Amino acid sequence: MTTEEHVVLVDPAGRALGTAPKTSVHGRETPLHLAFSSYVFDHEGRVLLTKRADHKITWPSVWTNSCCGHPLPGEPVDRAVVRRLSYELGLTAESADLMLPAFSYRAEMANGIVEHELCPVYRVTVDAPATPNPDEVAETCWMPWKEFAEGAQNGLLAISPWCREQVPLLAELGSDPLTWQPASPSDLPPAARP
Repeated sequence: MTTEEHVVLVDPAGRALGTAPKTSVHGRETPLHLAFSSYVFDHEGRVLLTKRADHKITWPSVWTNSCCGHPLPGEPVDRAVVRRLSYELGLTAESADLMLPAFSYRAEMANGIVEHELCPVYRVTVDAPATPNPDEVAETCWMPWKEFAEGAQNGLLAISPWCREQVPLLAELGSDPLTWQPASPSDLPPAARP
């Protein structure tokens, strides 16, 4: 018997308020909850982009960053990143570097479904090809970071709303994603701190 996955609900200051079933938190009245985004790079500085599976509740068939997800209650966020990269893309990562500790966003789809997440952003470097899980990912594409960042910021690429907001913040960290200096875990919101 499998138990339903839960997410951590948070207040605007990033303090945990409790948990809720993951299936209940993506609708028209989506409560703020803890999530993460990750950007996977190879050793040439190319970023791995993914196209969300067409049956996803939020932003189906939309291109976005490498992997997003939700830490389980009590799970360190960087461990959740590693877990989801394995599940969604078949990638083995040793670690995930915290880049944007306090990123948060709210976005609404045309049908009224809302994403509302406190969403720290991580960088991961790998040296293996991705093996997408079709339940999560329809397609993948490696793109030079500079080309992707410019296209995303100039509106030339159709990407998810959270990715569109994250890319300019990541670009401020420098032109070479492999040399970005990680943030301190102490900068994470309280609900996300190890």
